Amino acid sequence: MAEAHDDDVKVLHSMGYAQELARRMSGFSNFAISFSIICILAGGITSFPLALATGSGFEAAIGWLVGGIFALVVAASLGQIGSAYPTAGGLYHWSSILGGRGWGWATAWFNLLGLIFVVASVNVGVFSLFQGLVAGPILHIDSAANWGYKEQTIAVVLITVTQALCNHFGIKLTTMLTDISGSMILVITIVLTLTFLFWGASFDLGRLTTFVNTTGDAGGGYVPSPRSALVAFLVGLLYPLYTITGFDASAHTAEETVNARVAVPRGMLHAVFWSLVFGFVMAASFVLASPDLAATAKDGANAWFNLFNNLPAPVLLKDLLAIGIVAANYVCGLACLTSTSRMIFAFSRDGGLPASGLWKKVSPTWRTPVPAIWLGAVLAIAATLYSPAFAALAAGCALFLYVSYAMPVAAGLLAEGKTWTEFGPFRLGALSKPLAVIPVLGVLVLMYAGIQPPFDILINYAIGLVVLLLVLWFGLERRRFQGPPVGRNIAQRQAEIAQAERAVGQTA
Repeated sequence: MAEAHDDDVKVLHSMGYAQELARRMSGFSNFAISFSIICILAGGITSFPLALATGSGFEAAIGWLVGGIFALVVAASLGQIGSAYPTAGGLYHWSSILGGRGWGWATAWFNLLGLIFVVASVNVGVFSLFQGLVAGPILHIDSAANWGYKEQTIAVVLITVTQALCNHFGIKLTTMLTDISGSMILVITIVLTLTFLFWGASFDLGRLTTFVNTTGDAGGGYVPSPRSALVAFLVGLLYPLYTITGFDASAHTAEETVNARVAVPRGMLHAVFWSLVFGFVMAASFVLASPDLAATAKDGANAWFNLFNNLPAPVLLKDLLAIGIVAANYVCGLACLTSTSRMIFAFSRDGGLPASGLWKKVSPTWRTPVPAIWLGAVLAIAATLYSPAFAALAAGCALFLYVSYAMPVAAGLLAEGKTWTEFGPFRLGALSKPLAVIPVLGVLVLMYAGIQPPFDILINYAIGLVVLLLVLWFGLERRRFQGPPVGRNIAQRQAEIAQAERAVGQTA
């Protein structure tokens, strides 16, 4: 363990960075943080109506497999790059090294905005799940009538602040919670799946392989107007891809992970693979449990809640499952904030954010990027305050993240064998370039699907963001932003690295 730690520090120094964060995460912990963020008990439940409202049971099952396999290819391509460059900057750092400062800077903003809105949307989801599964059925509170925007805002503030406190007080506490969460997600998913199968209404496996276009009224208006079968299928792929995202957390915690060059790619791949497997079985159980799949689809956004609440399972079992689902989603938000804060920290130490000197600071007591943690928390809360923009950007957060995933992969595709000649222990070999083409082309399809109704409002924000980034880069940042250290700059930073490590008590 000590030898691996020393090697990790040497690798970090070779990239021009100090070991400021505490390197205490095991390989399992690195997997668990990504698995907790993916959290199939979050998007796998809340986005289930999207599958029913596009391609019925086929979309929930086969669509999950297609989207999950795509995510697995993305994770493999990112894993190869992460094995070579295990830094907290993750995607941003990789894009900068392989594609240049401007490409890296743009990647950073897509990734950061995606992460902030993931934290915000997950924590709003925690409130919604508590309201739908706990407040009414268990606590007998008429939350639908008495709780509104004000109560949601108060709840999101409390949820996010407590998550920030957990992150503040060291990676050890965060790791303990995400380790528990990783195991808890598996257990709850298995029990939930068995509950739906045992007390469900059907074992008609044909539901899983029969495509029915349920856009428009057939899907309760979730997709407001009828679309072609192809468009319906593509939009339905957002069900698994809204869920299986955020696995770049394994990269953002690379500087806190022992044997990071091996653990980071393994963490990403395992998190995506097991989410693919267990998510598929869980989604299939939802489809099979419906007494009338067409009627369930017509429930629209309430499809899963109605299905669960009407399931004739023991009340105590359903109550325990409900509490477990809410708890898993809370830790999902906590892990998202961990990932976001490390991205803020890494981008700031290269001067990428306003007031970077503040956001890059690390607490010598807790060895965590405390200012970055609280900035991430404040931004996530602020993101929920303007409802129209939040609804659009929360829906688009997965798109922003997948764009930020494709950008370093595209840069690596062009740089491999040319400017990129040093690799880590995880290699894709001859499959590297063919696999890299899939995320690059796939994200274009995803972007097309992501601006179809009911998400069409997102196109205005996306165009505005791209224009803003272009203006900022060519008007200011191209001259100001230096990016990660490269070449001679790395050698020149050795004294600065030693000083930074002494400041936080890093001795080896």
